[in-house]
Amino acid sequence: MDSEETDGTHAGAHPLAGKVALVAGATRGAGRAMAVELGRAGATVYATGRTTRAYTSEVGRTKETIEGTAELITEAGREAGGPGTGIAVPTDHLEPEQVEALVGRIDRERGRLDVLVNDIWGGDVHVEWDKKMWEHDLGKGLRLMRLGIETHIVTSRYALPLLIKNPGGLVVEVTDGTEEYNGPNYRKPFYYDLAKAAPLRMAWGLAEELKEYGCTALALTPGWLRSEAMLDTHFKVPEENWREGCEQNPHFAISETPTFVGRALVALASDPEVARWNGASLSSGGLAKEYGFTDVDGSAPDAWRYITEVDQESKTADVTGYR
Repeated sequence: MDSEETDGTHAGAHPLAGKVALVAGATRGAGRAMAVELGRAGATVYATGRTTRAYTSEVGRTKETIEGTAELITEAGREAGGPGTGIAVPTDHLEPEQVEALVGRIDRERGRLDVLVNDIWGGDVHVEWDKKMWEHDLGKGLRLMRLGIETHIVTSRYALPLLIKNPGGLVVEVTDGTEEYNGPNYRKPFYYDLAKAAPLRMAWGLAEELKEYGCTALALTPGWLRSEAMLDTHFKVPEENWREGCEQNPHFAISETPTFVGRALVALASDPEVARWNGASLSSGGLAKEYGFTDVDGSAPDAWRYITEVDQESKTADVTGYR
């Protein structure tokens, strides 16, 4: 089944033609997929990150680079028969001068910014998952704060003056978990919980500040993401055989490809009434019900509803009614 049959859009449509997007943190995972799907929908996409073909970030993965992401964006645009194009810009979003230069380049080359996606992370390598707050290495914990929070702030600081030049701009704060789920649940350890709660509040605050400019800010989370690292590091299975991972954890059955959240982003960016979501906390699974898109296999996994309603301590999993 090809993508035109499963993505919930009309074949040949390029709803984002003429739009300019910045996906900050587009090297791999959700960021890469969101950048690619924006390109497929016709947008010009600036893809940033630290890992290039000449340099590897602290994440330590060499398989995925921003140059590779840009090529995938352009390829997706070409396959869709539209103008979608990817542009790779190496950027450390903790360095204000680099982010300022990035936005200056977008302004010079395109004169506008329609979609800003703050997906910067790269902090998993610093998380000590089983440590109490006072046991966790302080340097690693503070590094998590910088990677998951400060990067988003720096990027918005320089990108928003360009975005608000035109009404209809969209800011997407990407995190792990909805406000509904993260609010009453501790996403341990301490530093991880803070890093994933902050973008929810940032989206709410930016929504308040952007309203008068006719722009929208919201938070978006994928469900259980079958990212490159999740597959080959944690479950050690390829995407084509991902269900073998359910032998290790039966609840992996609710997982989704990164493309699913990419399609969620395109649905939002293409919605002329996206302002109704201003300040909201949204998920790929929840938006699939609203907009009618699906994952690449034609299913629509609703991971956060599943996680809430199905006991994660159970040794059995039943995703009936959840995908």
